[in-house]
Amino acid sequence: MAGRVDTALKLALAAAALIAGSGVGYYYGVVLPAQAAREEARESAERDAEQARQKAAEKAQAEQQQRQESAQLEYQDCLNFAELSYKERWTASCHAQHEADVAAFQDCSDNLFATEEGCRAKHPIRPERDCALPGPTAQSYSDAREQRKNECLARLQAAQGGGQPLPQQSVPQMAPQPMQQAPMSQAAGY
Repeated sequence: MAGRVDTALKLALAAAALIAGSGVGYYYGVVLPAQAAREEARESAERDAEQARQKAAEKAQAEQQQRQESAQLEYQDCLNFAELSYKERWTASCHAQHEADVAAFQDCSDNLFATEEGCRAKHPIRPERDCALPGPTAQSYSDAREQRKNECLARLQAAQGGGQPLPQQSVPQMAPQPMQQAPMSQAAGY
């Protein structure tokens, strides 16, 4: 009977060693690799999420930069249009004055009793371009130009989300020197 107990004990110890070994083998062979794979997958997902956030932030920054550049370009176009409109109105007024002066001179010179020198003295012909305009007309053109520039600035600030106003030096004052207001004595003819 001692042989049977000894064999049963050996079998029980062998079975216990086999069960313990299979548990250890399962832990090292299945659990740890799965845990390592989950950890690696989690780290990879975190890296991917961080890269996605970084790309989204870069894209948002690039879009914001593009909006800023677009708003700045639109602002410059608006300023250029205001200045061009101002100059065109001034030139059109000069042209109208010139044409009226030429017509008055021709009417005078058609008179049989008038001399050319007398007509020139009585009806001087103002230049067709870069002339002096009457004070109120010149002021109204200047005021309209400044109002348009202020509208341009307001649109820029609205496009930038109500950001800080631009410094005043960025709004160019491009009135040509010959186009300054005429003294009131010259303005009486208009």
